[in-house]
Amino acid sequence: MMNERILGHFHESAELKIQSAAALSQTISQAVELMFMALSNGNKILACGNGGSAADCQHFAAELVGRFERERLSLPALALTTDTSILTAIANDYSYRDIFAKQVQAFGQSGDVLLAISSSGNSSNVLAAMEVALERDMRIVALTGRGGGAMGKLLTDADVHICVPHDRTARIQEVHLLTIHCLCDGIDAALFGGDVHD
Repeated sequence: MMNERILGHFHESAELKIQSAAALSQTISQAVELMFMALSNGNKILACGNGGSAADCQHFAAELVGRFERERLSLPALALTTDTSILTAIANDYSYRDIFAKQVQAFGQSGDVLLAISSSGNSSNVLAAMEVALERDMRIVALTGRGGGAMGKLLTDADVHICVPHDRTARIQEVHLLTIHCLCDGIDAALFGGDVHD
């Protein structure tokens, strides 16, 4: 019984990834280009999300500042989910909705990219960060699911929306992680060329 349940998770995840490959590859390529252009011009990438999406932000920033699969120069990426003093001060003095927006006000500049992650597309603090990013002439790459929610409606034609075609949070997050690896690999290939195994 438990074995069948586990197999069901694997099969559903694999099927969604195959489906998402066809649906999202072009959009992910556009996100790579957006991030590549920003980094090439001396700009940076800020990332925000809650819970599992916060972990994805930290994973993404770690891959860029450290390395993904090749030795290269460090790239400027910052997860807005990690400084507990900033997060708790803003949540306490203003509201939880402002925890990312205030940091985008502090660190975001024209030409930077905001990686905004929410499996529902409706996280109010991520939406608030997106609003500030748009005010600052930043570009946004949004990772969502469930049709994109309010985040999808907020994006402009200059932004990129990677919306996983599924309603289950765990499955959406699994595709988000694969997408993040595609972004890291694509950025490395665009900036430094060649293949890591050459």
